[in-house]
Amino acid sequence: MINKKESRLRRARATRAKIAELKVARLTVHRTNQHIYANVVSAQDGKVLASASTVEKDVVADLNGKTGKGGNTGAAALVGKRVAEKAQAAGVTVVAFDRSGFRYHGRIKALADAAREAGLKF
Repeated sequence: MINKKESRLRRARATRAKIAELKVARLTVHRTNQHIYANVVSAQDGKVLASASTVEKDVVADLNGKTGKGGNTGAAALVGKRVAEKAQAAGVTVVAFDRSGFRYHGRIKALADAAREAGLKF
């Protein structure tokens, strides 16, 4: 019997294979019920060039007092904006979006839209 996580990772495999062919940095996203994490990973050596998440002190301070805190679209948009700014500071402007098998709606979509608005191209 395949569980929820295994089926999500199975869906992610095809996306990751395609991104590997493109040889471009990838913006990976991981989502939990309470938090969302985003990393920009190098295509050459797999090193993390930039990262942002709702567990960072600066993000927690920005979200303080808001309902839901890290588990909503507002928080996801803030993380998307921060990871795009950090990626540009690291010299990355073009990425491939790796949604890690998560459906493209809600928090994943909010993060992607915010990263695009902040200047990342994908």
